[in-house]
Amino acid sequence: MKEVHIITPVKDSPNTTLKTLSAIMSSEMSTGFSYTIYNDFSNDDTTQLLSNKATELHFEHINLAEITTHPSPNYLLVLQTAQQKAIAGNAHLIIVESDVVVAKNTLQALSNYASLLDKPGMLAAVTVDESGKINFPYLYAQKLEKGVHNTRKRLSFCCTMITNELLHEFDFKNLNPEKSWYDVFISHKSVELGFSNYLLTNLPVLHMPHSSRPWKHLKYSNPLKYYWRKLINNKDKI
Repeated sequence: MKEVHIITPVKDSPNTTLKTLSAIMSSEMSTGFSYTIYNDFSNDDTTQLLSNKATELHFEHINLAEITTHPSPNYLLVLQTAQQKAIAGNAHLIIVESDVVVAKNTLQALSNYASLLDKPGMLAAVTVDESGKINFPYLYAQKLEKGVHNTRKRLSFCCTMITNELLHEFDFKNLNPEKSWYDVFISHKSVELGFSNYLLTNLPVLHMPHSSRPWKHLKYSNPLKYYWRKLINNKDKI
């Protein structure tokens, strides 16, 4: 069984980030793993908090402000760097975003499924709210039974494994630098390359959407304002 490299991109939102990293670091894992937080131009207080927690809990804290001048979001740089590290370590890559709280068995279960399922490219834990109801971005899965679903629909990066095999097959240096987010493209690319993507509705994780970028809540409360701001500020390109 391959080891896993776990990453969390962080842009402020310290309260949810602390819940995310605490859950990851207390996971019950028999598979070897490493954990890296990519600090994407958070404010000084959050940056210091992450630095302190990295020392206390023994994970790697990469402050992107020290290696790039490109403004946040820097998902492209995060993905490219994480891909190189995972390939070098012959590991799968698991992305857990800073508004997601995993259960103790989530990460090990993803690792187990990667060994059991047929040619997996991506595997995602379904997201739920505090009441346990499936929420964004997997609203399409609300009618699915609990289990493992081979899907051609996109998988979000909320809590998702990109297998080592897919990492070898598709170089993230070929991703479009004009975009902000890459979950849709990589989901489709995985299927295009002959892999299968799996949504695990029997493996729920708590999701608190857009905690690090609260302006995106406008998508639900005021869609016209959201799309106007997205257009004018050239933001949120998928």
